[in-house]
Amino acid sequence: DCTLYTYPENWRAFKAQIAAQYSGARLKVASSAPAFTFGQTNRTPAFLNNFPLGKVPAFQGDDGFCLFESNAIAHYLSNEALRGSSPQTQSQVLQWVSFADAEIIPPASTWVFPTLGIMQFNKQATEQAKEEVKKVLSVLNHHLNTRTFLVGERVSLADISVACSMIWLFKQVLEPSFRQPFPNVTRWFQTCVNQPQFKTVLGEVKLCDKMAQFDPKKFSDMQPKKDTPPKKDTPPKKEKAGKEKKEEKEAAPAEEEMDECEAALASEPKTKDPFAHLPKSAFVMDEFKRKYSNEDTLTVAVPHFWEHFDKEGYSIWYGEYKFPEELTMTFMSCNLIMGMFQRLDKLRKNGFASVILFGGNNDSSISGIWIFRGQDLAFTLSDDWQIDYESYAWRKLDPDSDETKTMVKEYFAWEGEFKHVGKPFSQGKCFK
Repeated sequence: DCTLYTYPENWRAFKAQIAAQYSGARLKVASSAPAFTFGQTNRTPAFLNNFPLGKVPAFQGDDGFCLFESNAIAHYLSNEALRGSSPQTQSQVLQWVSFADAEIIPPASTWVFPTLGIMQFNKQATEQAKEEVKKVLSVLNHHLNTRTFLVGERVSLADISVACSMIWLFKQVLEPSFRQPFPNVTRWFQTCVNQPQFKTVLGEVKLCDKMAQFDPKKFSDMQPKKDTPPKKDTPPKKEKAGKEKKEEKEAAPAEEEMDECEAALASEPKTKDPFAHLPKSAFVMDEFKRKYSNEDTLTVAVPHFWEHFDKEGYSIWYGEYKFPEELTMTFMSCNLIMGMFQRLDKLRKNGFASVILFGGNNDSSISGIWIFRGQDLAFTLSDDWQIDYESYAWRKLDPDSDETKTMVKEYFAWEGEFKHVGKPFSQGKCFK
């Protein structure tokens, strides 16, 4: 049989599993010990030899054929009915698969992940994400006004990909009043997830009754898991109130839904602190990040930053991507930024960045302001942090200069003249 390596409840893996249900492909899912232990098996030389990034889902055929990237795996496991039988329908399927990755996943993650306790809440980013989700739902609602499925008269890989990308939206935040203006989308989603092939993989998908909110306590409780290996074979606690037990069970998918890089980092043992050699600083990075995430950027966060910034203990850097001519589609450029952030996860406690994509498709640039503990570029302190930084040109900024004050203000707020760029603002991403 073919094997799909993943962690439990990975919506990206669901795409391949559902496709296999339709096509009849024999697929074995390896998501738990002894077949596969995420954070361990995918770091072994044998696994990395087949899948160099160490990410999941990852597919291996019984003939040794290997694939990574969930869309490629789902496409391979599909049949002609799912992929499309003509160049036109195949292109339409690809259109919606790309739409899911570029238009749905980014705002859905920004909005949903904080409610699951796996990402800090940012009010400005969340409100922006809600508006982007509304635009996505409007597009889908209009398209589905005269259609049962996205392409043709039956389920295709387009429906599988888009539905899977929206599972957590419907389960966590799309309460009845929010989804009310988009009845065609709700009807289509429920039609999909109630198909036998979907239900075999997903089970019962219950639409949320009330929009989930960020819970600081849940977020705080989950943080230690990033620094300590997950406990195995821990017997369940017997003395547990019914409500508490239910909440504990519902919280579990949050950890499982964690991004692959986050989950891998959570399973790693503690290592020596790369900043241990530096003196303590009076600047409390977490306090600034709370201000930045939850209060107005220009009137609260930026003034707080300059009032408390320790220019002896921290430094400010401007980073600009060296190869703008290689940047094509904006969603791919955003993935480039977020991929770098994910690989720098363990730098979060001692760093902050606001990186912006300027311009549009095939004419864009990436640049940002980075704050590090110490007076040198932090990337050199750990081998794990050096994958991306050489693709950027770095310039240390003088915290007392007017230029730095202006750049910090503009990059933190994602608005301003950005005189040094020459391209319009497109999208902003924060590393915090």
